[in-house]
Amino acid sequence: MLDICCIGHITLDKIVTPAQEVYMPGGTSYYFSYGINSLFQSVRIKGPSHDPLSYKLITSLAESEMHVVNDMRGVGIDVEVIPSRKTVYFENIYSGNQNERRQRVRAKADPFTTEKLADVEARYIVLGSLLADDFSLDTIRHLHRHGTLVVDAQGYLREVRGEEVFAIDWKEKLEALKYIDVLKVNEYEIEVLTGEKDLHLAAQKLAEWGVKEVLLTLGSFGSIIYADGQFYDIPAYEPLWLVDATGCGDTYTMGYIYRRAQGASVEEAGRFAAAVSTIKLEHSGPFSSSEYRAMELVERNK
Repeated sequence: MLDICCIGHITLDKIVTPAQEVYMPGGTSYYFSYGINSLFQSVRIKGPSHDPLSYKLITSLAESEMHVVNDMRGVGIDVEVIPSRKTVYFENIYSGNQNERRQRVRAKADPFTTEKLADVEARYIVLGSLLADDFSLDTIRHLHRHGTLVVDAQGYLREVRGEEVFAIDWKEKLEALKYIDVLKVNEYEIEVLTGEKDLHLAAQKLAEWGVKEVLLTLGSFGSIIYADGQFYDIPAYEPLWLVDATGCGDTYTMGYIYRRAQGASVEEAGRFAAAVSTIKLEHSGPFSSSEYRAMELVERNK
């Protein structure tokens, strides 16, 4: 059985910041896959300090973007492709505040279905939802039976009207959250889901609805994890410089699941997730550093 399987669309991204305008692939599955592959490579180079993990990406995109998959395979990432008529196309616009982003959706890909994912099985199954119809409730139910299910709530709270993205509530949340083991949200998403402004009460409500581990990211203010009736306050480490926040939430989830799959505690995994997110902030594109640098950052800031 695989240790970790990530399922999600690879996107075309236009990233606009006060400093630059960049066109590049993106999406949760893209940032997650490259990030975890960098951690794998760093362990192989320096010598294993623990048993290696197995990983696979299942994605869906148009034939015109298959070169992105070929590049991923070229660096050693195991990728399975489900053909789609179109590729998701996002435009992300950032102001000078790293915690603020405006999005547009220029194109949508075909959704994932239970039939297409019938053979998926892994210790951790990560759904990189980008839009509300990426994964249906039936698909969530099905995948829950085949591994610990990890979901980023962002996609379920996005409604596309024309090209603009608007925040909405997740209509099927009370049923869906029964099957989600780990849920990643930010401070805006958790308020939309629960109606609670108090972050601790909001996390407890998600747990009451079925979520076992709530990952609440707060940008430069750190993160809060709620698991087994206990809160863990995770600091945000200071980056050497701030370049691009795109993909930081995906990188946080990647770091957290990577360490949990190794057997780390909730708090250990949270601090590692914060560290890889800080390192990712220092450049455009996915996390591309090492496990050892992330561990060093955690130790240095204890």
